[in-house]
Order: sequence, then C-alpha cells, then structure tokens
Amino acid sequence: MPDRHKQTKSKYTLDRNIPGAFEGETVTRRQLMNLWANGVGGVAAAAFTLPALGFAIAPIFKRQAWSWQTIGTPADFSQSTYQTKVITITPGIGEAGNTIAYVRQRDPNIDKEPGDQYNQYVALSSRCMHLGCPVRYVSAAERFICPCHGGVYDFRGMVAGGPPVRPLDRFYTRVSDGMVQIGPRYSVNNELHRFSPRFPGEPLDGVGQFLYPAQFDTAKKP
Repeated sequence: MPDRHKQTKSKYTLDRNIPGAFEGETVTRRQLMNLWANGVGGVAAAAFTLPALGFAIAPIFKRQAWSWQTIGTPADFSQSTYQTKVITITPGIGEAGNTIAYVRQRDPNIDKEPGDQYNQYVALSSRCMHLGCPVRYVSAAERFICPCHGGVYDFRGMVAGGPPVRPLDRFYTRVSDGMVQIGPRYSVNNELHRFSPRFPGEPLDGVGQFLYPAQFDTAKKP
C-alpha cells in the first residue's frame, strides 16, 4: 500500500539536486526547451490549419446584399429567346465584379414552376454548375453550352447532358415603375425549388441539399 504520508517532491530544481540548478528555479532547461518547441509547433500548425478551416466554413457566414438593378423595359424581352445582360454581383471591384445573366419573359406553356412577384422573368446565371465555367446560349439549338467540360442545358436551364449536378442558377426579377429589374442569385434543384446560393458542383437533390452550407443574405427582402 502506498505511503500516504510520503513527502511531496519539492518544486525547486535546487532541492532536487538537478545538475546546473540555481536557487529559485522551478523549470529545468529541458522542460523550457520542450515548452518552447511545442509552442512553435502549435503556431506552425495553426498557420496551416486556420486558413483552411476559414475557407471551409466561410460560405456559412458569407453575406449577399439584397439589391435591384434595372436591365430594361418589358418590351426588350420576349418568350422565345434570351437577352444577354451584364450585371454587377460584387460592387466596388470593377469589371471583375460583373457577370452575365440571360433573361427572357416567362412562358406559361413551359415555365410551370409557380411564379410570384420576384419571378416575373426568367433570368439565368452564366456559370456552369459543374465547375463554374461560363456557358453561352446557342439560339439555333436553344441550348446553353459549356465549352470547358461539355455541360449542356436546355432552354429552361435544366441539365440536358454532361457533368453539371443541377440546373443553372437563377436571379430574382421584378417589374418596378415600368422597368425590369434583376435581384440576387439563387440556386435551384432539378424540380426548380429555390435554395440560397450554392457553389458549382454542389447538388441540391436528395441529401445534397443538407450537405453544403448556404450563402445567407443579410438584407431584408422588400
């Protein structure tokens, strides 16, 4: 049975007869070097880990302002083809903050998803939902084509072939004071249900809608 009355070892290195000890010292040089090496290792690990962690979770906290941009009059758009419009999605950084939207009037014969005050026109993003490469609309074929990896979308922006995991993203639209306006981007699944914006390559059908963080907005919808 251990001796309960065993004297506690002194915290001072001099009392423990450690070579090179001096009065009042409580940490040996070896212990000090170990602490220093562990501290340097921790800083180095954090320098690699924290940026990667921030990149992984940043989409959860990304904020997208709710704003409207005027893109024309109702007479500028038809149901049979798309008009190309350049819009700003990231203000303050010049042309790098611009993107292309393909816009047309809703056609009740093919656009069966419910329409509302923010869905009066069909406005499709030009980013392929495979890796984000730009797509272009080929009017003769009524198809959106991604030249990078062979992604193909039909007239409604639904996947018709290739590797894209979901339909083209869309933008909210409305008519205000007789002018057509375009709002923030949103993502859709294969049934055209709306979701907060997701990155290319992130499917939104089945469990996919729960696996990827949404990019929330902070501004209150009008």
